[in-house]
Amino acid sequence: MAGITAALVKELRDMTGAGMMDAKKALTETNGDMDGAVDWLRTKGLSKAAKKADRVAAEGLVSIAVKDGVGVAVEVNSETDFVAKNADFQAMVKDITAAAFTASDVEGLKAAEVNGKAVADHITDKIAKIGENMSVRRLAKIEGGNVAAYVHNAATDGMGKIGVLVAIDGDNVDFARQVAMHIAAINPASLSEDDLDPAIVEKERTVLTEQARESGKPENIIENMIKGRMKKFFSEVTLLNQSFVIDPDKTVAEAAKDAGVTITGFIRMEVGEGVEKKSEDFAAEVAATAKGN
Repeated sequence: MAGITAALVKELRDMTGAGMMDAKKALTETNGDMDGAVDWLRTKGLSKAAKKADRVAAEGLVSIAVKDGVGVAVEVNSETDFVAKNADFQAMVKDITAAAFTASDVEGLKAAEVNGKAVADHITDKIAKIGENMSVRRLAKIEGGNVAAYVHNAATDGMGKIGVLVAIDGDNVDFARQVAMHIAAINPASLSEDDLDPAIVEKERTVLTEQARESGKPENIIENMIKGRMKKFFSEVTLLNQSFVIDPDKTVAEAAKDAGVTITGFIRMEVGEGVEKKSEDFAAEVAATAKGN
């Protein structure tokens, strides 16, 4: 219990919308494990929203470009959003994105040459000039008969906080761009059930099974409940099964069929995704320092 702070309880409440005592009990039951506490609340039906708290700390830009049926997405981080709006920084990101077509991973991109100098050296020069740490964090590529691109809240042409690339078989690029806008807004976990991470599927099935068993209904009823809820889960997290934001009466798969295209893949990249914000507990730091003296 000593490790379950008020700040931890507040964070869980913000993530799930659960009451204070429920959040505290969940953390107690899971020995302070945040993800476990979220699942515990969902199992008990006490989580109003199973969304994660915003832990993104990194700033910078996602830049995307398309050439000859190949799309690239690159994330370049800076310490502050102010630098991301800097014209020199944006010019550097544009050059890095152009070099990304010749690289297969981040290390290859750092070694790629821009105007006779390695990308890594360009970044070092820019750090010295702007006075802020920067780094190339991610590179992703996609190929297709056609590739459509969309940047949400663009800071400049082809760059912003969220970049999306959609690969299709077919010529309806305008439709593919609408799908890219859908992906930016809804953030599907995968294209279809077939390529959804098995660990995500198993975790969801476990939570839904526990929820169903809490109902006390017979096992055969529980099985049907789980099947129905898993179908709903897939309709929420897989792109082809989601309701299309442009025409909610159709799934994305149905809309694609009507548009005469097959969606073969997508990339959605958001600045700072997966980077946890370092939480400073000043009181704990002072207490630890006092104990050491």
